[in-house]
Amino acid sequence: MSPENDKQDFFPAIGTLADKTDLLPEETDGQNATETADDVDRPLEEIESLCMSCGQQGITRMLLTKIPFFHEVIVMSFRCGSCGDSNNEIQPAGAVKDQGTIYTVRILNREDLNRQIVKSETSEIVIPEFEFTIPPHRGQLTTVEGLLRDAVKDLSVSQLLRSIQDPASYQKIQNILDKFQEIIADTDDEDEEEGKEDKPIIPFTIRLDDPAGNSFLEFHESMSDPKWNFRQYNRSQQQNVALGLIAPESPGEANKQASVSIKEPLALVDEMEAEEVFIFPGSCPSCRIPLETRMKKVTIPYFKDVLLMSTNCESCGYRDNEVKSGGNISEKGKKITLKVEDPDDLSRDILKSETCGLYVPEIDMALQPGTLGGRFTTVEGLLEQVFEELSEKVFSDSTTGDDAFVRFLGNLKEIKSGEKPFTLILDDPLANSYLQSLYAPDPDPNMIIELYDRTYEQDDELGLNDMKLEGYEEEHAAEMKRSDLAEEKDSKEININNDPSH
Repeated sequence: MSPENDKQDFFPAIGTLADKTDLLPEETDGQNATETADDVDRPLEEIESLCMSCGQQGITRMLLTKIPFFHEVIVMSFRCGSCGDSNNEIQPAGAVKDQGTIYTVRILNREDLNRQIVKSETSEIVIPEFEFTIPPHRGQLTTVEGLLRDAVKDLSVSQLLRSIQDPASYQKIQNILDKFQEIIADTDDEDEEEGKEDKPIIPFTIRLDDPAGNSFLEFHESMSDPKWNFRQYNRSQQQNVALGLIAPESPGEANKQASVSIKEPLALVDEMEAEEVFIFPGSCPSCRIPLETRMKKVTIPYFKDVLLMSTNCESCGYRDNEVKSGGNISEKGKKITLKVEDPDDLSRDILKSETCGLYVPEIDMALQPGTLGGRFTTVEGLLEQVFEELSEKVFSDSTTGDDAFVRFLGNLKEIKSGEKPFTLILDDPLANSYLQSLYAPDPDPNMIIELYDRTYEQDDELGLNDMKLEGYEEEHAAEMKRSDLAEEKDSKEININNDPSH
């Protein structure tokens, strides 16, 4: 049997385990399940272990399973028959992933409360609407509703003591508890309990961030779920140290690296050689730690030179990438229209400058100039960034119905995954944006490039109407001469006033 088949047998799917459990004989009174079925047939491993509450022997059960669309996990549950103490925990059965993961889900109705959560011991959960954070702790397999119930249980323990010692903290925590309890909506009334599913809830967002990549937040039906988003990121040095992947630096080594001389950038862009990287010092806008910003001039075929600037803070993980045009101001604006009819079109390189607007008429999407700043990526990458920005910011806008945002994000997710064709329009008054042509230097049948004259309002918004590119030397010289004459006149008046004969 191949190693891969061994792995599949060792970690069967959770549905297979459920079917296998149904076929086992039921437990009889006073007889343990281990006596009624062979250990080979039982999906659960049972081990006697010490209860830390009462000192008696309890039972720890372990289940090795695989979660669909995720990976192998070990689910452990402990229960003491003497004192009733119980807990559960989940541990990843695989290695630390190459990248960290962030799952974001918008909870809009009670059905969303049933989404499963696999929370590893290295993950952090944030609910930004309530300013609530669950720091890295033990692993857990639960649901969104179960997560809120555990939070209410844990926070309520010391509330009476907080009300006496720290009233301010008590009030803040009580506000969070009231909102969580309103969402859970527990009641003893059977009539109210039956109508609980139809009762609206306070919309909120759950963000699950795991640097180890071993956590998971369930989507509905497919990964195109508009309320669900997933992205990966490169870990910072601090996160790698926390995970034990690299050794921490000593203070002496950190100071030594900070004192290394850094090459200064050239003052003029024209003097920069293509593909040469320049490094200059700065400070992180997030944690104020010294860092390096790298700048590089890149020549894009059939376009112009651009400057790529990248900042990466290894201390707090802050990242920023920016693109600047390295050429002169164009006399005309440029409008690029691309018909995206094939998934291969999503891999086209795209340079969107700060002055470029982006439009997708099929889903009524319009991004004004300045949105997202300058970006050099692919069509798919740009749409992914738009989706992330909108899912985090626009979803929280209470002036528009959530259903409209759900439909819009669903349509956006369909086009960025190549499920249906769409039209991408880039409109840049400075013509500093670029979209790769697959047929260059021949015309691209799916792309239309139009040059147009800027309006006076566009020039005024870009500050071009106030720029004087010719004859400014003479005006500057005349201004300096007038200034000198004025100073000479003031000096003569001062001398006359100070003369005793006058």
